[in-house]
Amino acid sequence: MSRQYIDCREYPSTMNCSVALSADSESELLDAAVQHAVTVHGHTDTPELRKQLASMFKTGTPPLQAPAAQKLPA
Repeated sequence: MSRQYIDCREYPSTMNCSVALSADSESELLDAAVQHAVTVHGHTDTPELRKQLASMFKTGTPPLQAPAAQKLPA
């Protein structure tokens, strides 16, 4: 499996989070993303949160420069 990432800089938040996470496995990335979402952003660990986060994963590694923010999926 190829490296995947999720980048908080792509999504608007009141705290302007600058964290980007990457891993070689989807399960490892999902666990780290859920921990970050719960601890930093105050979300609750639910199956819906996990599904939403997994849908935001991208192949490769996060860019060095912050990408433009986009709206979160509904």
